[in-house]
Amino acid sequence: MPFVGLGVHVLIALFFAVHAVRSGQSMYWLFILFAFPLLGSIVYFIVVFLPNSRLERGARKVVAAAAKAMDPTRELREARSAFEYTPTAGNQSRLAAALLGAGLPEEAAANYEACLKGPFASDPLIRFGAARSFLECRRYAQALSHLDAIRASDSEFRPEQVALLRARALADDGRRAEAKAEFDAALHRFGSFDVRAEYAIWAVKSGDTETATRLKAELDQTIKRWDRHTREHNADLVRRVAAAFDGSARR
Repeated sequence: MPFVGLGVHVLIALFFAVHAVRSGQSMYWLFILFAFPLLGSIVYFIVVFLPNSRLERGARKVVAAAAKAMDPTRELREARSAFEYTPTAGNQSRLAAALLGAGLPEEAAANYEACLKGPFASDPLIRFGAARSFLECRRYAQALSHLDAIRASDSEFRPEQVALLRARALADDGRRAEAKAEFDAALHRFGSFDVRAEYAIWAVKSGDTETATRLKAELDQTIKRWDRHTREHNADLVRRVAAAFDGSARR
């Protein structure tokens, strides 16, 4: 029986050794794993394997979600306090993001605009936050102005997200043909699940049944191939798609 236990320890160490090689870990881990199979495997699991595993990432998300549920205004309070204590552009940008996350887009937009008048005037991340805020405020012209400025200054900054936000702004502004062209361009360039899902939601809401039906079929085929982790990661977007089609069916 002791030999069976020893064999299991070696197999576990071998598993972690393969993981170490494939993930580019330092070679000293191989020495530790094979010189001390049991202890080395435990240490490797705690130090390397667990922090990079889906389990750990999922646990972090659960903890973050629980913390937000118990104290949803904590980040806003801390961001506001930090800006009041040290009114830098960085702290104001953090405050703007917290305001947007708290459902206060008007205040968020004002703070983002203030940031863009200082040393971060050309920062694409701050412009993107401003565009999101103005879209939530239904101030579509200003949202589009920021998105166009991002494209002009840094075309490689979050191109898919910029395209989708721009398509939404055009759609909400009643510019249907331009919104459809933006969605088509994004679909051609990126072809991602996110693009198809957002395009399908817009299509079904705007009455473009042919496009909506085609995209829904493509989405369903993609979802069938997902593992559990991917399903969980995209659950909110999948629910939004289902809600859009359910709402259309009831009309």
